[in-house]
Amino acid sequence: MELGLEASMAAASGGRKRRCPPRGLGDLHDDVLERVLARLPPASFFRLRAVCRAWRAAAASPTFLDACGRVPSRDPWFLMLPESGRPHPPLAFDAAERSWNPCRAAPGAAAVPVASSGGLVLYRAPATGELVVGNPLTGASRTLPAPPQGAAHGAPQLHAIAMYGSPYRVALFMGELPHLTMAVFDSSRDSWEGPVDLSRRPEDVLPDTPSQGGAGADDTVYFLSKSGDVVATNMQRSASKQYSSVVAPSDRDDDGHTVAYFLSHSGTVVACDTARRTFAELPRILPVYFEYSIDVVACNGAAYAVVLAEYLDTASLRVWEFAGGAWRQVGAMPPAMSHAFYGRKADINCVGHGDRLMVCVSSGDGEANGCFMCDVSSNQWEELPKCVNGDGDVNEFLAAFSFEPRLEIAV
Repeated sequence: MELGLEASMAAASGGRKRRCPPRGLGDLHDDVLERVLARLPPASFFRLRAVCRAWRAAAASPTFLDACGRVPSRDPWFLMLPESGRPHPPLAFDAAERSWNPCRAAPGAAAVPVASSGGLVLYRAPATGELVVGNPLTGASRTLPAPPQGAAHGAPQLHAIAMYGSPYRVALFMGELPHLTMAVFDSSRDSWEGPVDLSRRPEDVLPDTPSQGGAGADDTVYFLSKSGDVVATNMQRSASKQYSSVVAPSDRDDDGHTVAYFLSHSGTVVACDTARRTFAELPRILPVYFEYSIDVVACNGAAYAVVLAEYLDTASLRVWEFAGGAWRQVGAMPPAMSHAFYGRKADINCVGHGDRLMVCVSSGDGEANGCFMCDVSSNQWEELPKCVNGDGDVNEFLAAFSFEPRLEIAV
């Protein structure tokens, strides 16, 4: 009887046997489902709960975060900083999906990003100096203990902030060249160390650096620009980039030490070895009287300087690496692309992550604003798609901070 029924059904379907419906994600074991969901693009994490009851339960499970932690790496997001005000909600550019995504609000109404490492961003309140670490993907945050006050050379001025490592550390570089001190917060100990004095590396003393005669680090050198304006070499930076620095492993003796690179007020690149407690001023890429915009970035464990300058009736944007005691060019934006910055009094703010380098360009007249991405290994450049807000206006961005979007990263 059963065989006859099966034969009749096959005949009715044209001789084809009816197959069982395919098994879906809802039929997976909970552990397997969590591992599958953990590999979805990060932007979809907050939509999981709306799909079905099983996905909502998986997203709320503590073991789901463990599954996210087993994903070895994720493409970076870039937390974008607008030219004026703060977007609501904050926006990030997803390098993998090439899309603009909302982030969780920054802790505190006045806090601005000043550094980032891994999946975390460090915020600082300009009025109070309070430091807060947050995860832009989840909105989790914590306020760091107040940093130590005072140093061997009196009450130094904050010069740069660096964030690095896992568990993360936050380093404050204070003072003015050649007198620098450093204080470090260790999240594993939940306490600050220092401040301690940094000494100059004797083998890196350069005769043409500001501290070796000529214009001192506290002096201001004035010169006439091409437009006839009086320009000072002292750098004026935005609140977010004022204390910006990048961190890269030391290339000396393969010791695994961490070196923080930042710009001095006069535009020179300073390298501080956080383990050896030493620093060096690197030679200038362009003469002091040359008008240009410069920023430092870290990509693939190496530090670079990005320079936008005008020369011979055009503008060039070039990437430099310091190796063997001298700067060497390792990349350049195509001239047809960089020429748009000529005569615009443009300024650049840069950030790196992996082999990606993002350059945010803001011009004096607003005509050459834009964000560009470069693959440092291949020197391939592209302009990012425009970000249009709900009113139909294009958002203009001054700078960015990179982070790895991870739900499981705790503060």
